Amino acid sequence: MGAHKGRDLLIRIDAGDGFVAVAGLRSTRLAFNAETVDVTDADSAGRWRELIDGGLRKASVSGAGIFRDGAAANLLRQAFFAGAAQRLQLAIPGLGMVEGPFQIVALDFTGSHDGAIGFELAFESAGPLAVAVP
Repeated sequence: MGAHKGRDLLIRIDAGDGFVAVAGLRSTRLAFNAETVDVTDADSAGRWRELIDGGLRKASVSGAGIFRDGAAANLLRQAFFAGAAQRLQLAIPGLGMVEGPFQIVALDFTGSHDGAIGFELAFESAGPLAVAVP
């Protein structure tokens, strides 16, 4: 896989009539994590730790940027206050597309007297994710 532009790592949110890009992002991050599930008990062989195959998987998405229009700000604000999982699509150049339910767990607004209003957001996966490889 060759190098790709960071701006091509896209977050799209389901707007009801299709997916729309979260506009104005300047940085985006997608992290996959696997947590172990410990099932060790007093009868474990040699008292060695035992783990369940597969464990617990999750994905975290975060981004920061500036709002390019009121529609993007309203869509994220509504999704946060609804508290329900939203469908996201994450385009990863050269690797494919990840899609599934995510819940907004943080939405921060920033501003300074000589700059644009900015935002930071964080999503956590809320169910199974589909991965489409090109």
